Amino acid sequence: MNRSLLLLAAGMLCFGVAVYAFVPSFDRAQAMPAERVAAVDKVPVSRAPRDAKDVQLTFAPVVKRVAPAVVNVYSRSVVQAPNNPMFADPFFQRFFNINPQMRQRVQQSLGSGVIVRADGMILTNNHVVQGGQDIVVALSDKREFKARVLLADPRTDLAVLKIDTKGEKLPTVEFGDSDALQVGDLVLAIGDPFGVGQTVTMGIVSALARTDTSASSYQFFIQTDAAINPGNSGGALVTTDGRLAGINTAIVSPSGGNIGIGFAIPANLARRVVEGATSGGVKLPWIGADGQAVTGDIAASLGLSRPQGVLLKTIFPGGPAAQAGLKTGDIVLSVDGEDVSDMQSLTYRVATRRPGEQAKLVVSRNGHQRTVSVRLALPPQNPRPDAQTIGGRNPLTGARVENLSPAVATDLQLNLFAKGVVIMAVSPNTPSGGYGFQSGDVVHSVNGQPVPDVGTLKRLLNAGRGHWDLVIDRGGQRMSLTVDG
Repeated sequence: MNRSLLLLAAGMLCFGVAVYAFVPSFDRAQAMPAERVAAVDKVPVSRAPRDAKDVQLTFAPVVKRVAPAVVNVYSRSVVQAPNNPMFADPFFQRFFNINPQMRQRVQQSLGSGVIVRADGMILTNNHVVQGGQDIVVALSDKREFKARVLLADPRTDLAVLKIDTKGEKLPTVEFGDSDALQVGDLVLAIGDPFGVGQTVTMGIVSALARTDTSASSYQFFIQTDAAINPGNSGGALVTTDGRLAGINTAIVSPSGGNIGIGFAIPANLARRVVEGATSGGVKLPWIGADGQAVTGDIAASLGLSRPQGVLLKTIFPGGPAAQAGLKTGDIVLSVDGEDVSDMQSLTYRVATRRPGEQAKLVVSRNGHQRTVSVRLALPPQNPRPDAQTIGGRNPLTGARVENLSPAVATDLQLNLFAKGVVIMAVSPNTPSGGYGFQSGDVVHSVNGQPVPDVGTLKRLLNAGRGHWDLVIDRGGQRMSLTVDG
């Protein structure tokens, strides 16, 4: 099946029924050996419900308390688009020497949000408000407020909004501990699917630690079968005691509708983003290492009894892992008592901590396990950014570029160990914008010469003398552009 992962916004209408198993009564002393009677007597016996009240189960009190803190988020932006969509790719335009006619188009998005602070601080998905010029928040009582973005973090796909309540205290949802969730726990999803109005749905936690959804850089999601549809993004996934378990973010669906596979960003990571909104930005630590999941073949080659943990392949010199004595070939089994099975789960566990904190890692080396204490830190700006805007007459004129470092790579959701020069921004009215360069493009080479730093890039561009063969890396794909003139 060709499954597409769709980002969307969350909501739900919920009810429940209690299910009882009827077990006929019988004389246990006659049905089994006497030595087992004592043990069986200690096991609770299921029974049939005695009346209608015994059957009834409702989450109405939880919904009544939580639903007023879930809001609708409307985002509006004006974008330039070609009259013919097939000409939207600038590289396609350049290759066929096409200059398509452009038109303005109003782009609207609908999502949900969660009030996390009584003074009007709201948590939602970044993809709900990204690029939005007018953002409106509608409360459950139909009042609408203009909102401003306090923080937008594409890495986690979370954003924090603020509305002016004129001193009024709004209802909030309290953060829960997402690490305490277990598969099978009941959860409620609240949001505004398809714009029909606030809706509550019920389901269970279908899985934990999903790391292959590609919905954000910090891939570690709660999976639920509670109905989530377009418009639910940014809404609340709550436990049956009314605490925030996660922010509904994505679904897997071949058709765009709910098929029972939804994903939510865990509350423990969302809490760190909210903290960053009032403390100068989201500062997520790193461990200074890269690795891969231990597969069956790797486990067999290392003499392990089963596949488990993360095999470290690269250690950043001077980083937290290096300072703690970790080496290439070590296998990280857990972080602070939580198992890790791939690099995404290891990155997530580290990101939910704060810079400067100690993380306890259980590490296997040559078949022997030991506990290693790692002091977490922010990704370093090494080499220094050397940020500059390219001038002169060349294809990159008007582009702002920087040297790649772990800190810059983290902000742009690139490989933390990538090196070279990255494009941070382009202007649409300059050659760099006209040729289709984008933020996050890494300049690999100019006229066949590698580009290790900003200084080298400027020198090679100036030496082009009217001819430039450029190779860039974009999202793991290598692209070429030749410009004469």
